[in-house]
Amino acid sequence: MSEITKALLRAFASLLHPRMLLLMLWPVIVALVLWLGLAFAFWSQAAAWLQFEFEQSAAIGWAITIWPLALIATHLAWILLALLLVPLVLITAVLIIGVFAMPAMVKHVAEQAYPQLARRQDGSFAGSLWNSVMALVWLALLALLSLPLWFFPPLWPVLPILLFGYLNQRVFRYDALAEHATDWEMETIIRRHRRELFLLGVVLALVGLIPVLGFFAPVYGGLVFIHYCLARLAQLRDEPVATQ
Repeated sequence: MSEITKALLRAFASLLHPRMLLLMLWPVIVALVLWLGLAFAFWSQAAAWLQFEFEQSAAIGWAITIWPLALIATHLAWILLALLLVPLVLITAVLIIGVFAMPAMVKHVAEQAYPQLARRQDGSFAGSLWNSVMALVWLALLALLSLPLWFFPPLWPVLPILLFGYLNQRVFRYDALAEHATDWEMETIIRRHRRELFLLGVVLALVGLIPVLGFFAPVYGGLVFIHYCLARLAQLRDEPVATQ
């Protein structure tokens, strides 16, 4: 059984623990209330601004002449805002969990599954916050750079999954290791297992697409990365030659 499969199964078991039940709710509720409040206050202005920008863009003007976009052209801004609401809630929940909830989740998982793993804490709250900010900046940059590709229908389902996959692994990998790993250990694990970390992020992005259950995917995702990263850290420390 691969480490990815083990992490997915172990995280599901951890998710059923009573300690995790509250964590499944409050980050998503906070994110949902935040974005619903902003939508209530600024929806009409945002829709009007987007519609104006669409009308000024030659590329978008050409795209909405193509069926089926032509059928929804007059309401494109409203539709886009509605489609953005759920991803924005999930992104915000991921960032909240990464910064505020992951220490409690790491403590729970480490006590249950990795009690012998020594804590050599080189991470910090400031490091977690900075990591989340940079993850959000890179996500925005990647979304902006990939914007022209969003007008090709075959890529619509793929691009959000890849972007969310990047965000998941970028946020959770640091917080999963911050309590236990040294800087060298964290860098080594990320360098060696970069592809698997990204694959985990993509898998969790797919989980996030499941209606209703997708809102709880951020907590499950955090647990998956904790199990995966702590298992890799234990393996690294068991290597015969692991000098820093």
